[in-house]
Amino acid sequence: MPNWGWALVAIGAIFGLILIAILGQFFNLYIQAWLSNAKVNLLELVGMRLRRVDIRIIVFNRIRAAKAGLQITTNNLETHYLAGGRVPQVVSAMIAAQSAGIHLPWNIAAAIDLAGRDILDAVNTSVNPKVIDCPGHNSPRPTIDAVAKDGIQLRAKARVTVRTNLQRLVGGATEETIIARVGQGIVSTIGSAKEHKNVLENPDEISRKVMASGLDAGTAFEILSIDIADVDVGENIGAKLQTDQANANKQMAQAEAEKRRALAVAEEQEYRAQEQKNRAVVVLAEAEVPKAMAEAFRTGNMGIMDYYRMKNIVADTSMRDSIAGGDSKPASGSN
Repeated sequence: MPNWGWALVAIGAIFGLILIAILGQFFNLYIQAWLSNAKVNLLELVGMRLRRVDIRIIVFNRIRAAKAGLQITTNNLETHYLAGGRVPQVVSAMIAAQSAGIHLPWNIAAAIDLAGRDILDAVNTSVNPKVIDCPGHNSPRPTIDAVAKDGIQLRAKARVTVRTNLQRLVGGATEETIIARVGQGIVSTIGSAKEHKNVLENPDEISRKVMASGLDAGTAFEILSIDIADVDVGENIGAKLQTDQANANKQMAQAEAEKRRALAVAEEQEYRAQEQKNRAVVVLAEAEVPKAMAEAFRTGNMGIMDYYRMKNIVADTSMRDSIAGGDSKPASGSN
């Protein structure tokens, strides 16, 4: 054989070894899938590798689904993987749901997983219901406080038993909504009670009324039961409010009285100012009397005897005022 022939044989052998090495990494997975009745074509394996899909995850979960009797195609698994989903967790959830007799289609399971929910925990909660404390552990208050019609405050704690509703898990409200609605129902029920004693005697009445309200509508859970764990008597809110109202009325009355006093003081000051003004007018008028008398003397309208008679009258008037206990101050204009 010529040299170029041996060269072709060598090239063919190298090419064959490369082909065997490439197909060898898929052949083992292909055999495993074929023996498990979960057939996966070699071309599909090559295509997944070119698309940078972890073929081991896809093949192993295809085998798990086939062994559990689930009809999940390779394309579904690959599509969910490329979308960022958790393929092993979704397959585990579907196997658990089938074992528990829960109908869980692939599209719903994949949507729940892509929505960020823990699909496996949701299935487990559907099988084994869980208990939610109301109020929650992160609540600013440790109890739900409500006031009955008699003004007595009651502090309650509740435990809500729920299970996941897989059909409403995508787009359904979370645990926080359940806690808020149950708290609202408890407050409403206690507030409608005529006396707090009625609530203490029959705490199960709260559970019945709250359960009848359909609080799980639009949520991702189904409420199985609402149990009142504890009910304590708090403050007498009615008496406290009445006391606060009385204090407020007292302060308003004091403010009104202070207002009237201030007005009276201001009015008194105005009267005093008016009195001083009138006194000033009188003083000015009295100052004109000597001028008038002097003018009367100059014009001859008044004689000296008339003046002395007037002085005698003024002195006599002053003496009578002194005897009577009046003002002894002589009239203005006297000497």
